Amino acid sequence: MLTKEQNELLCRVEGAAAMGQLARRHWLPVCMAEEVPERDGKPVRARLLGEDLVVFRDSNDRIGVLGEHCLHRRASLVYGRNEECGLRCLYHGWKFDVEGNVVDMPSEAPGAAQRLGKKTKAYPAREGGGFIWVWMGPQEEMREFEPPAWAPKPGIRYAIVKMHAACNWAQVLEGSIDSAHSSSLHSTNMPSAEVEGSTATGSAWLRPSTDKAPRMQFEATSYGFRYAAIRKPIRNPDTHQYVRTTLYIAPFTCLIPPNDQYNLAQMLIPIDDVNTMFYWIAWHPDPKKGISQEAWRKFCAATVGVDLDSSYRKIRNLENDYRQDRAAMKQGDWTGIEGIPTQDMAMWESMGPISDRSQDHPGSSDLAVAQFRRMMVAAAKKMKEGGPALGTTEPHVPHVDLASFEGVVPKTTDWRELGIAHNKKVEA
Repeated sequence: MLTKEQNELLCRVEGAAAMGQLARRHWLPVCMAEEVPERDGKPVRARLLGEDLVVFRDSNDRIGVLGEHCLHRRASLVYGRNEECGLRCLYHGWKFDVEGNVVDMPSEAPGAAQRLGKKTKAYPAREGGGFIWVWMGPQEEMREFEPPAWAPKPGIRYAIVKMHAACNWAQVLEGSIDSAHSSSLHSTNMPSAEVEGSTATGSAWLRPSTDKAPRMQFEATSYGFRYAAIRKPIRNPDTHQYVRTTLYIAPFTCLIPPNDQYNLAQMLIPIDDVNTMFYWIAWHPDPKKGISQEAWRKFCAATVGVDLDSSYRKIRNLENDYRQDRAAMKQGDWTGIEGIPTQDMAMWESMGPISDRSQDHPGSSDLAVAQFRRMMVAAAKKMKEGGPALGTTEPHVPHVDLASFEGVVPKTTDWRELGIAHNKKVEA
């Protein structure tokens, strides 16, 4: 359990909050690249760490991430004209380039823009792995952008689900690193079967174990941590074990156990203190495997216009009890809630906007969650004291060299040797 003060330190990200300052020392996804596909196209509204932003691609194909509100009179630039290498406010025509410079002020005397040299809030941006990434930290501390785990080389097919969660980022991330809950909450979507390992079908992921009480083992690393959830397999339980490893890459990324068709990652990005953007990425380096964007969103019940509105907010939500089907539950569906992400969000959002962890009663299966809390509270305290941000120190391991693991292996196998690409060393 955490004290109320520790819980605040863990959860708060807005303004000068230590956890938000830690986040600003990393490249963060501000939106999907598909949301800004066209030069001179419609600007996109975004919100990150409590800041309202606007994202656009200019006529030279450069990405701009600006404060949403015009420097002049605070009108939203989301409605602005994207033209000739800049974004022009509709109200008085002030125009801003991707670096935030005011390059035209038609409501002022000729030459005013050049003479006054005004500049609005602007953040450096990069594109990679299906996302637009932004650096919101101090310019002198800006780190080189590196591709995410799902984009080790060009041409890899990845599919992305995006969904709004109406709660704090930490309770969302704790769900991603909680391997035990999948045996219960997602048991309809991940049923037990006599298979060699997690096997993906069009409607389910078959799992080679009926064990709902995994034994947890943990290892701290320079990028965060990784842990193993070890279960008894259906086949050969006396000689083998079913191992699922999860990696936490500070501050907001998790590589969760794959299946036989695609690898899986989640990013849990704080919109502000009480809202989170949930991204779930599926990919595989083998072009014969993977899953299409359309099929992935259908599997997750996360299709815009069907399951989500245009702002990626859920049609099935807390206000309508996630349209839970109690009749389906009587017929064998564990939750009566459609879609793995929505099942998760029903649990996360029902805790309240910010869960009071001083009231928790953790068990042995909560090892990773407990370690996450300790690690992040300590990291936030170090940040307040002027120390380095978690995940920015040596030894640095490229994220493309990291991988989770899932499979049945002999009991003599050390799980720490599983899933790490090229046998990279990843100690803390």
